[in-house]
Amino acid sequence: MKYTAFIVEDETRSRELLQNLLEEYCPDLQVIGTASAVDDAVKAILQLKPQVLFLDIELHPGTGFDILQRTADIEYQVIFTTAYDHYAIRAIKFSALDYLLKPIDVQELQSAVQRAIQQLSNQHPQPSLQLLLQNLVKQQQDYTISLSTADGLEFVPIATVIRLEASGAYTIFHLKDGSRIMVSRNLKEYEVMLSDHGFFRIQNSHIVNLKEVKKFLRADGGYAVMNDDSMVAISPKKKEAFLQLLSGRAL
Repeated sequence: MKYTAFIVEDETRSRELLQNLLEEYCPDLQVIGTASAVDDAVKAILQLKPQVLFLDIELHPGTGFDILQRTADIEYQVIFTTAYDHYAIRAIKFSALDYLLKPIDVQELQSAVQRAIQQLSNQHPQPSLQLLLQNLVKQQQDYTISLSTADGLEFVPIATVIRLEASGAYTIFHLKDGSRIMVSRNLKEYEVMLSDHGFFRIQNSHIVNLKEVKKFLRADGGYAVMNDDSMVAISPKKKEAFLQLLSGRAL
């Protein structure tokens, strides 16, 4: 079975290259159309109803997000493409959506396509699209993060997260209400994702929300006491940076 795909890319060379890569390396996809502008893309998507949408972020005029908003009634899997580390990449990561940086790596392309097909074959809708559009208009501290668990997806406002704890290849989110959520992604991924949102990796196995630090204890090298009364040891290499961030945090 072949799944239908549509490409939105305003550069002719990039559009043709992506189509050639899909034809050569992704035999499960059939490209049924391309577009270079927002209006043309919206019209074609509403008519053709593709199952996978490859969407450039920066279009001239407009953006790929304009297309998402105007085709919200169509169920498709979206894979973003961009030539640089776009400001929206962080919001895309928070929403657990796929993106590809140009020049596109074939293995990354194949992996993204397989994930999209898996979602389609499981007949899973893509609520993360709505989450992305919501995050794009929010202040960073108000972001909601999409967490993939054994039971499905959970959407958690990052302001409700007290700390993150490594557990092997998994990460445990500790929330203000006392609940815990385990996800199958390692702590490093969340360190990168949350570093600009008031979170700090205090040691190898913990990331803390700086706004949830209640006090600092000097004993035994230093501990952060969190608002849930948990205590997290501070790595000696991290202590100076931690204290500087703590003293400068927004109150």
